[in-house]
Amino acid sequence: MNFLAHAVLSFNDPDMLAGNMISDFVKGKRQYDFPVPIQKGIRLHRDIDTFTDTHPVTGKMKYFFWPAYRLYSGAFTDIVYDHFLANDKAEFETVSALKHFTEQTYGYLEMNLTILPLKFQQSFPFMKEHDWLLNYRFAEGIEKSFQGLVGRASYLSESDTAFGIFNTAYKALEECYYEFFPLLRIYAQSRYHELSNA
Repeated sequence: MNFLAHAVLSFNDPDMLAGNMISDFVKGKRQYDFPVPIQKGIRLHRDIDTFTDTHPVTGKMKYFFWPAYRLYSGAFTDIVYDHFLANDKAEFETVSALKHFTEQTYGYLEMNLTILPLKFQQSFPFMKEHDWLLNYRFAEGIEKSFQGLVGRASYLSESDTAFGIFNTAYKALEECYYEFFPLLRIYAQSRYHELSNA
């Protein structure tokens, strides 16, 4: 799962959101450097990723990208999940609803920004200015996200092939999303309640 899914699956809880969004920037025991409510968000993020990465439907989605990208196929799949989530009318009935959610998310993150990892603090202004969460909705946003992934990766040189796969296999990828995301939401909500009450 990518940023939008982790935001949605924080269930409007600002501290859980902060942890959920920074988990990839926090290694090992560094999670204990943060307040307990944010630690719980980090744990939720990791549980969501484990559920997603080991689910057979995610395996089906990775299959489309595997021949060209091998171990990076999962990273492309995470971005694709966010595209369909941004277009899921059960989650966001209109573009305005998605925009409202993204603005609320950035506001919540700003509440905790000064204690979040420096790398996240440095990337956050770009996330907000270019509204990454909203732009997952659009093909151009996915293309840019793929390009950004390649820019950060040590062993990738291009994303045009991935974007071609995304367009060619669009319907099959969409079907995978709608099969998987309701299951993920149920799982994440259960873990959220367990962590909140721990």
